[in-house]
Amino acid sequence: MKVTAFNGSPRINGNTSILIGHVFDALNRDGIETELVQVGGGMIRGCIACYQCFNTKDRCCAMTDDIANDCIEKMIASDGIIIGSPTYFAALTPETKALMDRCGMVSRANGDMFKRKAGAAVVAERRVGAINVFDTINHFFTISQMIIPGSNYWNVGIGRNIGDVEQDEEGITTMRVLGENMAWLLKKIAE
Repeated sequence: MKVTAFNGSPRINGNTSILIGHVFDALNRDGIETELVQVGGGMIRGCIACYQCFNTKDRCCAMTDDIANDCIEKMIASDGIIIGSPTYFAALTPETKALMDRCGMVSRANGDMFKRKAGAAVVAERRVGAINVFDTINHFFTISQMIIPGSNYWNVGIGRNIGDVEQDEEGITTMRVLGENMAWLLKKIAE
């Protein structure tokens, strides 16, 4: 089994990546393979609503000059998907939104390709605003007919400067529990 996480932060090794790493630690302990894909920092552009994916139905986006089709392939090949984003003015990063819009549109055009996969949001924040990010990512999962594992709190870690989230004990525990619950869910889905 495999879980692929998509880091929507332009900080490659920043707080969002650190939080995803704690989820990965729990997944790896349970024998789940993990991969981190960097999408933040201008790696992906937004959907242009050309609807070519509905015409071709080839499981690809018509725009081929960024990483969207690579991300779609990785999502198809994964049993679980994590989407991580920092909180920017109480919202997710533009790259995170572009990832969801592009991959989501292609999925819907091709019979809901991500249906019944597990999906989890991971959100970093400085102080407040993360619930909007958490909800927006979960909206992507629910419209994609995916299954969302819970944790012991919302999947949020608090920290401003790189590494600050390591001081958020509750946030780190939340990520560990999320990883444990996601591993359990993936095994139940596979039964």
